[in-house]
Amino acid sequence: MCCLFGILDYKKNLTMRQRQTILKVLSAECEERGTDATGIACYVGDHLYIQKAPRPAHKMRFRLFNQARYIMGHTRMSTQGSEKFNFNNHPFDGHIRSNSFALAHNGVLHNENELRAKYNLPPAKIETDSYVAVQLLEHYGEVSFNSLKQMAEAVQGTFTFTVLDHQSNIYFVRGNNPMCIMHFPKPGFYLYASTKEILMRVLGILKFDKLSFDEIQIQQGDILRIAADGSISCDRFNDANISNYSRFLFDDFGDYPPIPYSSNDDEYINQLLEYADYNGIDRASLEKLIGAGFDWMSIEEIIYAPDVIQEYLDMVLCDSEI
Repeated sequence: MCCLFGILDYKKNLTMRQRQTILKVLSAECEERGTDATGIACYVGDHLYIQKAPRPAHKMRFRLFNQARYIMGHTRMSTQGSEKFNFNNHPFDGHIRSNSFALAHNGVLHNENELRAKYNLPPAKIETDSYVAVQLLEHYGEVSFNSLKQMAEAVQGTFTFTVLDHQSNIYFVRGNNPMCIMHFPKPGFYLYASTKEILMRVLGILKFDKLSFDEIQIQQGDILRIAADGSISCDRFNDANISNYSRFLFDDFGDYPPIPYSSNDDEYINQLLEYADYNGIDRASLEKLIGAGFDWMSIEEIIYAPDVIQEYLDMVLCDSEI
């Protein structure tokens, strides 16, 4: 469970101090989905600038430049690859010929090893499963609707990606993880975060909820590009793999009978709990988290990294005592 967030100041009306304040509030509110590491990426002229560290967002001291108008960010809950090695943290930088790009991912991928073998991708010190998406784009040789479509159709798991290219276009590749984008047309900027609840809290804190704004719709299977001038273009990828693989926990566990995909969230949570029983994961602890408001996406990601269950239980207990 991680969080994507960002500021897209296409009319260049926000001062650097305003962007700094927005970034501070936005990233701190995104901590609820990950405190292990925080990072941002932006372009300063032709240079891709990435700042990230293994610390929660409220402890970051972001360095912004006046030219940096499109800023993409990520708060991380580690599932693969220790956050203590900063190269494992998001956003990641990729390189295609003389150009760079940045990529951030919310979700868990399961077939990175198969993809590296299939496409003969080079070995990398980065241990995070998300990094294979960077390598795929490098392999395809471009950041475009076409290459992002190929990447999204190749990976298996849970995902939503953001990608910032060298022309300061930002792409949103919406899989089965959430994304909310708000547009403020008069001042000329967008804000985004992984969930609407987070973003609405941010707008309230900043008093932006008093401004006129629109929610930009983005559905599973959509690829949305917001260009440097604020214009929006859309495409779609085939999301059949999401149905086949994002809820495939039971597919390869010996003689345990496969359970069909369910579009009912409550039913799927029951399937997750059955999986927990079968694999020795403490079902009672998961039920406590569900009772505290954790949804199926959060429970699924926690099951992939069961060592974090106690941390979340401690957090829930702390909240109940306050």
